[in-house]
Amino acid sequence: MDLGVVGQAAGMFAVTNVDDLVLLALFFARARSAWQVVAGQYLGFTAILVLAVFGSLGASLLPAQFRPWLGLIPLALGLKAAWSLWRGSDDEHEHDAAPGVPAMAGVTLANGGDNIGVYVPVFTVTDSLWVYVVVFLLLVGVWCAAGRFLASRQVVARALARCGHVALPVVLIVIGVLVLFSG
Repeated sequence: MDLGVVGQAAGMFAVTNVDDLVLLALFFARARSAWQVVAGQYLGFTAILVLAVFGSLGASLLPAQFRPWLGLIPLALGLKAAWSLWRGSDDEHEHDAAPGVPAMAGVTLANGGDNIGVYVPVFTVTDSLWVYVVVFLLLVGVWCAAGRFLASRQVVARALARCGHVALPVVLIVIGVLVLFSG
């Protein structure tokens, strides 16, 4: 296995997914259980990889003109969370602002829709497609651990406890709007 290709894959993953760390920290801080966040992240990122691989093989499953509409997923989740917050249903034992596995996967897919546009050209020209896929899937776990680590740091945990219930809807709405207008 060529360590240069592994390094390139790791670098590409880090650059295209740095925004996920904030989102993961928010989700870990609000989730009922960490496995839901991890499962949702893996499910959503696997969908991104499947679309990118098929796109690189010339069988584009999601035409570029439809990708911005993925922004409706985080936008709707963010508006729902904001509505709940505004209504005052911020029960300390309620973690409804953190989506379940399917919703988390949808947010991951929508937030990573732009990644497909980066991955497809690289996947098209590389002879090491499966190295990229394996490295990316391994790094999803590292990203989840980093997000969990950030959420568990005293300073970050206090900030998330203090304003995470407000930050989550804002972040989801911003992601949704950015994805919608990316097309």
